[in-house]
Amino acid sequence: MSPALLLCILVAYFALLLGVAWATSRNATNDSFYIGNKSSNWKLVAFGMVGTTLSGVTFISVPGAVGRDGFGYMQLLIGYVIGYVAVAFILLPLYYRLKLTSIYDYLNQRLGRRAYQSGASFFIISRLLGATARLYLVVNILQAIILDSFGVPFWVTTVVILGMILLYTYQGGVKTIVWTDTLQTSCMLFGLLACIAILLGQMDLSVGQSLARMHEQGLSRVFTSAVDSPNFYLKQIVAGVFIVIAMTGMDQEMMQKTISVKTLADSQKNLLSLTVILFVVLSLFMFLGGLLHLYAPIAGVGASGDKLFPAVVMGHLPVALQIVFLIALISALFPSADGAITALTSTVCIDLLGLKRRQDLPEPDKVRWRQRVHLGFAALFLLLVMAFKWIDSASMIGVILKVASYTYGPLLGLFAFGMLTKRRLRDRWVPLVAAGGPLICAILEYNQTLLLGSYRLGLELLMINGIVVFGGLWAISRPPPSRISERDAAISLTVDA
Repeated sequence: MSPALLLCILVAYFALLLGVAWATSRNATNDSFYIGNKSSNWKLVAFGMVGTTLSGVTFISVPGAVGRDGFGYMQLLIGYVIGYVAVAFILLPLYYRLKLTSIYDYLNQRLGRRAYQSGASFFIISRLLGATARLYLVVNILQAIILDSFGVPFWVTTVVILGMILLYTYQGGVKTIVWTDTLQTSCMLFGLLACIAILLGQMDLSVGQSLARMHEQGLSRVFTSAVDSPNFYLKQIVAGVFIVIAMTGMDQEMMQKTISVKTLADSQKNLLSLTVILFVVLSLFMFLGGLLHLYAPIAGVGASGDKLFPAVVMGHLPVALQIVFLIALISALFPSADGAITALTSTVCIDLLGLKRRQDLPEPDKVRWRQRVHLGFAALFLLLVMAFKWIDSASMIGVILKVASYTYGPLLGLFAFGMLTKRRLRDRWVPLVAAGGPLICAILEYNQTLLLGSYRLGLELLMINGIVVFGGLWAISRPPPSRISERDAAISLTVDA
């Protein structure tokens, strides 16, 4: 297909996003930007969050990993389901009871100012690294299939795409993203189903026949039983639970949309609906990966990992499907970046700069500060995408989960300490404890052969990180006062709410 035609499709799709942004951001305020005036429709939020949760990494990396791991991702997926139920019935009631705009304000109310700032800071690091890794993957593919033929440098492509995202999120924030994510999720899922249908047709296979072929070639294996392996099924399932609790329930980007729904009951419906949809969709992505690995030898495709899906579609499938693939890929790109930039802006403005608390600052000045922060994060995204271009990992999903093990561990430890104990912290030591958890985990992982023998650490590193931080917080804490206040009763899970 002509790169010029692909470029026209990209421009037309972006024009559609701008139209949605214009319609949803009129008369927008800072509250619209941060939490959509708490008036978002839970059905739209649930469906749109599928795109945010999956991103371009899922679209490209999960199918590509089937050749190496089979359907092993299903082990994590089982844990994800348990994790989402926990978030819906443990964390969401707490957030609604305290009427939070930023979920890290919970840490302020329960543990103190330094815990609050530490939690917000680790979210910023986590989301910056995770979102830019996802963004890099899709930008790199767009560069290869469209922009390289025009001689456009990679950094120019990244600047243009970040500029597009800024244009449609700059004013409306969450109020706009709820709608654009719905559109983008629809396009991505249509692309997924179209690719499955075409590949089955190309190989003249039914669903049952294709699964039988995958089984014969060892592509459909799910559970890894070797305890020493990083992919041991029990480790993967438990890790999946804590990945969701940390990366969704303690993540401002995901919760920002969830708590933009008016009532707790509707917010819980949103999250449970998201769980069901995600289970089905991720299962389909693994099935697609199996089909790609069956088709690649037939078509003479030598690509593997993240490069397999684009190589098969753009080199061997009909033009119509190439167009669908491009739109689906772009649709996977934008939700992983637009929500991240918006959530990061909200966290800095609310948690670190305290704009909502400042009565001395006029509203127009608050808006200007928010817009400056928004632009600043776009610049940071550019720098980090260029860094990932330099790293150029073969499988970005592994990179993202590894980064999450280090950066979300302190959040897990902080929230768990606040919810499971009534103890008070010595505030000034909290940042050192929060930073110490990832450092100790890095030392443990680097020396695991010496310390653990043949045992290999996997995603359980996230839990170890959280436990280390929890233990450090206990060491710098003191017993609670003999009488617990009404405020403490509202923010601790150890007291009936």
